[in-house]
Amino acid sequence: MEPDEAIGDDGIQERLREVQARIRAAVERAQRPPGSVALLAVSKTHGAEAVRAAYAAGHRAFGESYVQEAIEKIALLADLTDIEWHFIGRIQANKTRQIAARFDWVHGLSDPTHARRLSEQRPTDLPPLKVCIQVNVSGENTKGGVEPSEVAALIAACEALPRLDVCGLMTLPAPAEDEDAQRTPFRALRLLRDRLATPSRPLACLSMGMSDDLEAAILEGATLVRVGTAVFGPRPYNVG
Repeated sequence: MEPDEAIGDDGIQERLREVQARIRAAVERAQRPPGSVALLAVSKTHGAEAVRAAYAAGHRAFGESYVQEAIEKIALLADLTDIEWHFIGRIQANKTRQIAARFDWVHGLSDPTHARRLSEQRPTDLPPLKVCIQVNVSGENTKGGVEPSEVAALIAACEALPRLDVCGLMTLPAPAEDEDAQRTPFRALRLLRDRLATPSRPLACLSMGMSDDLEAAILEGATLVRVGTAVFGPRPYNVG
């Protein structure tokens, strides 16, 4: 580690190890293969120095929700060429060009118009943009995502777009206190994926689970958990 890489650590590397241990324990409990669940460290509202500290500990995949903040952070970390950037926020039509150019993954796709714009605006020198369809499994009016009955049509629309690669499904369910209640929406997403998956379109990524419910998500088949607070600590400020 270079000396400046440790600056701004603020316990991030230790918390990162703790989260990785939680993931390994949940994977073992679920009797799944080691390494079958990836960690997306959600760095939104945390500065570039926090990302650099997690990078110094060996982490590479980071999630951002606010386009302008992410662009500035990506520029500050341009020397870290093997970082993988995931956009996990709500997509705005006037931001699709920036998302298409700057990110490797999009986790919250739920609009065919946004899908078309992302495909058209993806630079030709980059590989197709990996996307997960966001599904509103809880039926909450305040949450984004398409209804389960609409997922197949959106996948078909995306598959007709040459610059998108549909990799799986994502959900952000309502908070629940006990593990059984937490598992219910995650199970629903997994069963939906199982119904829609085909040999040519396995929908291998199940992006579900966060700091408070990652164990429940892993027990129900999550392949990627999105964890912010447990890695980086409380958000230092709010972004609208």
